[in-house]
Amino acid sequence: MKTLSVTVGVILALICAEGRADTVDSVKKRGYLKCGVSQGLPGFSTADKEGHWMGIDVDLCRAIAAAVLGDQSKVKYTPLTAKERFTALQSGEIDVLSRNTSYTLQRDASMGIDFAGVIYYDGQGFMVHKKLGVTSAGQLINASICINLGTTTELNVADYFRTNNVKYKLVTFEKNDEVVAAYDAGRCDAMSSDQSGLYADRTKLKNPSDHIVLPEKISKEPLGPAVRHGDNRWGDIVRWTLYTMLEGEELGVGAVNMNEMLKSDKPAIRRIVGLEGELGKNLGLDPDFARRILAQVGNYGEVFERNLGQSSPLKIERGMNALWNKGGLHYAMPFR
Repeated sequence: MKTLSVTVGVILALICAEGRADTVDSVKKRGYLKCGVSQGLPGFSTADKEGHWMGIDVDLCRAIAAAVLGDQSKVKYTPLTAKERFTALQSGEIDVLSRNTSYTLQRDASMGIDFAGVIYYDGQGFMVHKKLGVTSAGQLINASICINLGTTTELNVADYFRTNNVKYKLVTFEKNDEVVAAYDAGRCDAMSSDQSGLYADRTKLKNPSDHIVLPEKISKEPLGPAVRHGDNRWGDIVRWTLYTMLEGEELGVGAVNMNEMLKSDKPAIRRIVGLEGELGKNLGLDPDFARRILAQVGNYGEVFERNLGQSSPLKIERGMNALWNKGGLHYAMPFR
């Protein structure tokens, strides 16, 4: 049944691709970007009471809009469950999926989608109530685990407990908020998801300080945006939008100092702000595309800090998500 659903997804993507105008042209003609996000994951994509979306995944969509349309506000957000997200992209309901989605071989090669980089390096973990007395995932013997259907979470949990020869029980839900509510109500001993998601979900609990995220990471979860397979020009724009944010941080160019940076005589800075070279032309964009991204949305460091870092309620350390020259994994391809 799983193979059939993947095959149907690929066929759907191919059928929808026939006759569809180039995504870049469609976005420009429409006047706004259609961005698929989560239904509410603090730090990544969530809406406030006024309906304003925020989060690192949201900021990527804002950056794409700034690059292509000149205005970071020209985005329509579509909240999607984990189960809905790929169909929404395959069918053309959205232009880009920016929804804390793990970049895996199966998804990249057999679902009619292409990933366009990694915005956040993560790993799956467990959250438990402090009163359980558990300090390590290895102590979750015969535990009931709440998870979200339609994600890589279930397989990772199965692999972990099978490897350690430990019995467990899954309690599954289609929506993430249902997982959180069930865990908070005591319907399971632990909750498993990407560690970043666990930190975000902990803020939703009745008494967040009563819960701890266990230290172990049981998987690699590189989270990134995705576009439709074969949509190469659009994929390049999404990819280099993300790289612009990373390169901006490495060069020290961002929203807070753009006016100053426009006076710089450093070749790398002058190229990224559009004063020299033809980098935009290679993407079918104007010379100022990267300048708009960095001025309107900010570089990766600025985006991380306000959404996930010490200036946010989550207060997540940069860790693996620091730049390559500061002990992390993030690395923008050369801007030349």
